[in-house]
Amino acid sequence: MKLLVLNGPNLNLLGVREPDIYGKKTYADLVRAVKAECRRRGIAVKILQSNSEAALVTAIQKAYGKYDGIIINPAAYTHTSIALLDAIKAVAIPTVEVHLSDVSSREEFRKISYVGLAAKKTIAGKGIDGYLEAVAFFAAGEAEK
Repeated sequence: MKLLVLNGPNLNLLGVREPDIYGKKTYADLVRAVKAECRRRGIAVKILQSNSEAALVTAIQKAYGKYDGIIINPAAYTHTSIALLDAIKAVAIPTVEVHLSDVSSREEFRKISYVGLAAKKTIAGKGIDGYLEAVAFFAAGEAEK
């Protein structure tokens, strides 16, 4: 199994950016945790972070025929990007949307998720553990149901 993990804008600032909301763990901590979980499960993984919507769309398009699943934290693009939604729908790769914080209990505008319209599952409010839950979801074959 091969997974692509995509992280949107400002996630490179984890540990610095609003630690009361996003936690004190860094982006490097997130990458280490995901790689370790995938290694433990025998899953190949590529992890990418970009502040550019275009780069994320391109990564999704390039994933076609190469990856079995996508885990994406679109960050602010969750609430604005029809382009990400369309890219996910176009490649038809099973996708899990992940958010570090519980977006449903935050500002009203954060309750709208375009990416969630195409995702097989959304995991929110579990910090880095949400990514590990997404890996487990794919490992268990849940994305194929």
